[in-house]
Amino acid sequence: MHYCKSGAINMKFSVRPVRAAQWLLPSAACLLLAAPYALSDDTLVWARYGDIDTLDPHGATSTLSMQVWHQIYDTLLARDSDGQPVPNMAESWAVSDDGLMVSFNLHDDILCHDGSAFDAEDVVYTWERAFSDSRPSNTQSAWGPVTHIDTPDSTTAVFHFSEPFAAFVPFMADPFASMLCRGNEDEAGFGTSAAIGTGPWVFESWRSGDRILLSSNPDYINRGRLADNPGSPYMAELEIRVLREGQSRLAALRSGEVHIAEPPIEAVSNIQSDAELDLYIADNTGQNVFIEFAISRAPFDDVRARRAVAYAIDPDVALQLAFGDLVNREWCTVAQGVAGNDQDFCRSIGYEHDPEQARALLAELGHDMNNPLEVKFMTWTGGNRQRVLQVFQNQLRQVGINASLEVMDIGSLNAQVQTENLTTSGRGSMDMMGWSWYDPDILHQLWHSPGAYQGYNSAELDEMLHQTRVLSDEAERLAMVQNVQQYLIENAVHIPLYTPGWEWLYAARSNIDGFIVGPFNQPDLIGVRLND
Repeated sequence: MHYCKSGAINMKFSVRPVRAAQWLLPSAACLLLAAPYALSDDTLVWARYGDIDTLDPHGATSTLSMQVWHQIYDTLLARDSDGQPVPNMAESWAVSDDGLMVSFNLHDDILCHDGSAFDAEDVVYTWERAFSDSRPSNTQSAWGPVTHIDTPDSTTAVFHFSEPFAAFVPFMADPFASMLCRGNEDEAGFGTSAAIGTGPWVFESWRSGDRILLSSNPDYINRGRLADNPGSPYMAELEIRVLREGQSRLAALRSGEVHIAEPPIEAVSNIQSDAELDLYIADNTGQNVFIEFAISRAPFDDVRARRAVAYAIDPDVALQLAFGDLVNREWCTVAQGVAGNDQDFCRSIGYEHDPEQARALLAELGHDMNNPLEVKFMTWTGGNRQRVLQVFQNQLRQVGINASLEVMDIGSLNAQVQTENLTTSGRGSMDMMGWSWYDPDILHQLWHSPGAYQGYNSAELDEMLHQTRVLSDEAERLAMVQNVQQYLIENAVHIPLYTPGWEWLYAARSNIDGFIVGPFNQPDLIGVRLND
């Protein structure tokens, strides 16, 4: 992460599929806490714009959920400041020469929040649960083709694969691979009113749409997190509060009611000049915001229509108007900080703003200013994204594309995009979507048949994407990733726009010490102290 105060920005770090937040209300079991919380003076309060989907790491793909899982659970591996895997729950790991086995040697003194010992059988339980028929993980494909796990002893877990899977080891450092204790199997409310992990914070309660309360885990040993704290969190409690309005979060921050909050974008300059507040900007989030198209019907079943859109828009203008200098233009289909991101290479095959070229392509399709192409253009709420679409709408109109805008919550958008991809008649559709991931394997999850939304697929692309998973030589894999990116961009399947895209800004009171936003937008709070 990098932070800035009073306008000065010091960069350090450089992320998953993480989609922006989705909404899924938990069962009524979590609504029992009706009275206000009585907070101690040793409680850290973190305010965010939305709630989690679930306490179950297999049950969602949202950043809001992932960041909470990161507090409750731990992972076999962690990430260093450059985002590379390092030991954590596993003190070491090894990959066989043929890439078909990955073994982890666990520490022998890890305790679950229910007091039980965490061992290799809990690793097996986590994997089996991710692949169960009744509750499979939403990021199941990220585990790769695991066939089984051997446990020669209580501290050794050996994963076996049907073929090499290059993205597996970094996945073991991601909150989507959070290790679950077997005690969760007996918890009827797991995911809503119960969550047993081994992480630095113990789950206490969740009042849906309001707040989550966690307590410090006295048994926690920090073996891989970046925080400068070898053990349990310094604060006794962590309250993660939902305040949907940006100005409400800012007011609560300034009053001291909360300590850390996601600020509204329009308040950034004021925060930078406020001596009582610090601004933190998550770098290397792995977030990539892009345009994709429904190719199941005209006009976007024709590459010329997709390319016309790419030439017609001017992301640099739109981003400056919406964000100023708070985001970066993205030319690649994998985000900055992820292997394969080469801005010069991607720009060489990308689309510079060229309205004349857009008009020429539209003319070939029989459209001009007198006979405009009628399409709809969708995105999800928040983060000034509607402003970006408004600028694009105007730019598209100038070449003969009338785009009606639709803005909805991310859960609705995800569902609508899939519906559009399965619809074979009616007005054309495109959307501005965001995903984040720590590895170029995101491209496989998005575009290998059937794909995340059952959109664009081809046999040629499928084969290239398959190779990005099985090639064990790093240089060969990277070369294939670039082949995939070239295919996606030249065929205008995935039009990159900018990074980061959501929840990358944090404001904190100046009496907060030790707040860290690690690579791939994972806040670590175990080293936070409040100074008088």
